[in-house]
Amino acid sequence: MTLRVQILKDKFSQSLGLPFKELLPESVIRLAISELKIKYKKRLFDPIITLWAFLSQVLDNDKTCHNAVSKIIAHLAESEVEVPSLRDAPRTTDTSAYCQARARLPEKLLEKLFNYSAQKLEEKVTQEHLWCGRNVLVIDGSTVSMPDTVENQKEYPQPSTQKDGCGFPIAKIGVIFNLVTGAAVAFCIDVLNTHDIKLVRKLYSFLKPNDVLIGDRAFCAYADMFTIKKLDCDAVFRKHQSRTTTMRKGKIVGDCDKLVTWHKPKICPSCLNKDEFLALPSSITVREIYYYIVIPGFRTQQVSLITTLLDQTTYSTLEIVGLYGKRWDVELDLRHLKTTLGMDVLRCKTPSMVRKEIYVYLLAYNLLRSLMWSAGTTYCTPPLRLSLQGTRHHLNNFIPELLAAHSTKCLQIYRTLLKVIAHKAVPDRPARSEPRVRKRRPKAYPLMTKPRNELRKQLQTA
Repeated sequence: MTLRVQILKDKFSQSLGLPFKELLPESVIRLAISELKIKYKKRLFDPIITLWAFLSQVLDNDKTCHNAVSKIIAHLAESEVEVPSLRDAPRTTDTSAYCQARARLPEKLLEKLFNYSAQKLEEKVTQEHLWCGRNVLVIDGSTVSMPDTVENQKEYPQPSTQKDGCGFPIAKIGVIFNLVTGAAVAFCIDVLNTHDIKLVRKLYSFLKPNDVLIGDRAFCAYADMFTIKKLDCDAVFRKHQSRTTTMRKGKIVGDCDKLVTWHKPKICPSCLNKDEFLALPSSITVREIYYYIVIPGFRTQQVSLITTLLDQTTYSTLEIVGLYGKRWDVELDLRHLKTTLGMDVLRCKTPSMVRKEIYVYLLAYNLLRSLMWSAGTTYCTPPLRLSLQGTRHHLNNFIPELLAAHSTKCLQIYRTLLKVIAHKAVPDRPARSEPRVRKRRPKAYPLMTKPRNELRKQLQTA
């Protein structure tokens, strides 16, 4: 067993460990296991091998457990080591041991490693990459679906508009991304009908002094402006649609720029408790900036921004407008997570495993971002202009070569990997607009309006 474990650790260290050696070395995983006082038996799937296999699984196009176990069997077979399950032919592709090992991985361990990866990537950001000397974070919410099991439905129920047996459990997630590196910094999850404001308040604890948080209009609330400022941070949000825009109120400090006073709501909002509402000041001063969009094809004609950055000298109107224009990057980051990596539809059948799966996706996403950062900074290409999908493809294609090479050759292959990742940047297409239409026609099958067992009975009686 010891020989098999060491062989697998060497394989994963050579394939995944080398590209991510700075962000997730084995020593960091061991330290996290020690700090959390995790005890485990000496078996083939110990926490380190299980984690590496889990990461390899989410980075692959085929995300089945059978494929992950098949890779492990291939690694051992290449080293001419007998695999225990191969003694019994029917159990050759049995995934139960691997699935049980994934279930044994503590959620706290995966959360800790994800936070570590985000922190290490942020440490690579130098002063020249900052906006006006400030670290900028972008926040947004989205949803993920999961298998239709009793446990998932109980924890994250499907929309109330869908009939029982005709939908899938859906959870709402909130994610904070770093604007410079594109890495995910913080994450939270809740039921579908949770308001974005309530969701995002769980993430304020991840903010550090002097951070600047950008968000859409859903996050622009009186209490949140005060809370963020109290944390020695600043916010740039789009003005909520319930607040009317007028230039007759406030102190004009520049073209399309003014200081306005917001007064405390008379009634406690439903997303605040009584103590939180009483702690709010009677009024706060914010800065309102508005501008017009005259690009053909864009739906929005006028944008009003609310920010706590009151110093017009340090933070000019154009600087803030340009900064908010980069908020769209968070939509691309979420698309990379959900569509490129495949986190949109999760595969695990229990809520605890669903959360673990999301943490592994976020960890894999950050590892790819670290690879893009290394490639971009090494070959003088903006890391955010590199393709995450291309990076994933190159990594998966280079892994067999990394496994087959000796230590000296591995470093040469790794440098080649960085070079091909940075070779072709994604084209810069400012003010690009496309119609929201689909060309490919869907299949002419009706939607499911009854549970599957009832539909089967209809077929049998027809």
